[in-house]
Amino acid sequence: MTDAETARATIARYYDAFNRGDAEAMLAELTEDVAHHVNEGGLRRGRALFAEFLAHMNRCYREHLTDIVILVSEDGTRGAAEFVVNGTYLATDAGLPEARGQTYRLPGGAFFTLAGGRIARVTTYYNLKDWIAQVSA
Repeated sequence: MTDAETARATIARYYDAFNRGDAEAMLAELTEDVAHHVNEGGLRRGRALFAEFLAHMNRCYREHLTDIVILVSEDGTRGAAEFVVNGTYLATDAGLPEARGQTYRLPGGAFFTLAGGRIARVTTYYNLKDWIAQVSA
């Protein structure tokens, strides 16, 4: 398997685990010191903080990604994914509108750095204003 194929497979396993709601499988794809750049937020470093983030997200949101497209560099050290987030807002998240079971659908994406067959950096993006408009309607 080439470096690019390894990177693509790693990212695909990460999103497959996400769609199954399998946090442990997601965490297994990360380096111990993973850098997680949260959309509209700060940097979280390490698997433990990533696990806390996942627990929080799973409490507040139920999401499934569709139309996933994965791109990787030839050397397998960088990757990106574009997708559609299909979600339900389950519990009010601090500083955001009140949750009432609203559904939403919006485009999103992520950028990755890979090392040793694992994800060393995840930077996520979605349009927060679009999300707020959808759950506030």
